[in-house]
Amino acid sequence: MSKQKPSFEEALQRLERIVAAIEQGEVGLEESIKQFDEGMRLIQHCRGILADAELKIQRLQSAASGALEPAPFEPPPAPDAAADDEVDR
Repeated sequence: MSKQKPSFEEALQRLERIVAAIEQGEVGLEESIKQFDEGMRLIQHCRGILADAELKIQRLQSAASGALEPAPFEPPPAPDAAADDEVDR
């Protein structure tokens, strides 16, 4: 059973912890490389969330009355589903 993907905020917090650990030299070279790889996947995950949010905002259209009206939204297919699966770890 795979874990649920982290929210934007959870992914960002994890990314901040990774950066701090690497910058402070708290981990060795091998662990730094593993954490760097995880950080890159988290960045990709966060960018996907931001892109989806941007599309949702762009699809809000002004109705004749001036009120906002949501338009149907279908997210684009993931560019690399295999890379996304690794974020589930």
